[in-house]
Amino acid sequence: MPITGPTPLIKGVPPTTEHHRTPQLDLLLVNAPLRDYALRPRVNDYTLPVLGMGYIATYAAAQGFTVGVLDAEAAGLPVADTLAAVNAAAPRWAGFNLLAPTYEISAAIAAGLDDGIRLMVGGHHAKAMPTRILTDPRLARATLILGEAETRVAALLADHRTRADLPGVMWIDPILNTPVTGGRPGTGHHLAPDIDALPFVDRTYLAQDPYLADDGRIEANMVGARGCPYDCSFCGAAVSANPDVSIRVRTPANILAEMHQLRDERGVTAFRFVDDLFLGARRVITSMMDAFAAERVGDWAVWDATGRINVLHRVPDATLDLLAACGLREVALGIESGSERMLEYIDKRITRDMITSVVERLTARGIRVKGYFILGFPGETRAELAQTVDLIHRLWESTDACPGAFRASVFQFRPYPGTPEWDRLMASGRYTAEQLLAYAPVDLGSTEEALRGRDEFNFSSGLQFGEASETEIHRHLAELARAQHARRSM
Repeated sequence: MPITGPTPLIKGVPPTTEHHRTPQLDLLLVNAPLRDYALRPRVNDYTLPVLGMGYIATYAAAQGFTVGVLDAEAAGLPVADTLAAVNAAAPRWAGFNLLAPTYEISAAIAAGLDDGIRLMVGGHHAKAMPTRILTDPRLARATLILGEAETRVAALLADHRTRADLPGVMWIDPILNTPVTGGRPGTGHHLAPDIDALPFVDRTYLAQDPYLADDGRIEANMVGARGCPYDCSFCGAAVSANPDVSIRVRTPANILAEMHQLRDERGVTAFRFVDDLFLGARRVITSMMDAFAAERVGDWAVWDATGRINVLHRVPDATLDLLAACGLREVALGIESGSERMLEYIDKRITRDMITSVVERLTARGIRVKGYFILGFPGETRAELAQTVDLIHRLWESTDACPGAFRASVFQFRPYPGTPEWDRLMASGRYTAEQLLAYAPVDLGSTEEALRGRDEFNFSSGLQFGEASETEIHRHLAELARAQHARRSM
């Protein structure tokens, strides 16, 4: 059944007209909303694009399939409207990226799909709990793909019976009613596609990328690498949670080619690298900046990236000067805590002195820093939580006179399955998986301008993991958000 009307919500598929009927979608990739926006309208006006889905859609389209992407979060769609849009599009397959905080929403949408729509799922939550997901009656008909999915999705679209040959693909055996996994010798290449050989993401699949930023630049998001070598206990990207991932970095020439294409075709002059490694390994920094300097990227573009404090702490001032000259505008740093004990507990491999030094060295060169923090870690005392709040204020004050600003983004701890922290909590015997998975959105008071959108990215299991209560944590979150907003308004 073809799509029978305009599809403005579905990206990558032209609307039907009097003279053109769109063929049936082979695949509709669905990014579920973070909340059911029928209960409260969405207040945040920007979300990061679904680059992972963009890669899958682009690769499948290059193999001749018709693909669309429905980013229900970017559109602020209620759950019922998301389901109605998928069923109205009537794709052969619907694909979902399963995330722990939005799993229940994704499962509810999947359960309501018309019988003729096949279902595929992937994402971190699928990797962490594949058996639990496949035995969920709402997802019993799903084909589950572990890890990087581009080539295996295309193979399934060509013939779903090939799943028995594909590594890391799981489903429920219809006779034995138990999960089984496909794979045969010689198919391991599917698990780690050559990221330099993948086509650049077709931006028509993305709802908000490129986009016009407040400073008048056109911005786009990019991925420079896949995988992370670190093992932060709370993080879904932790290396111990992803033993199947081969860490790979795109060549500088490949990255620059995409940047040039976005500049020439879309007018993009600002880029955000959202992976963990762009400024997370010294060898990557060296090779990338040599290439950026040769191409004089700093003359025509600015860019943001995530970084590692322990890595940046070791680089000489000349390297930081080069980063600034090459256009580095902002570095996002996972600081997480102001307590030395907690930093060691979560395996950050950094100290307070390292944090302060790196932030001050970057901001002194006009490079902005965005620090991420988490309140309420397991075993965290009130005094240790206070140390985190104190560190945020100290970093604000110590960089006030610097040309580069420091800003703080603070979250409440929530456990993710598959992470080292999840394993520790389960091993303690104090919690069940059902308790830890009972995520609910946090409401800090979104009607207040300073808090608009902050609670949309905060979720809670409703459990007290440290000494501070949820009420105390939420009070700190709100106070820090207000303080950050006031500083931005100065």
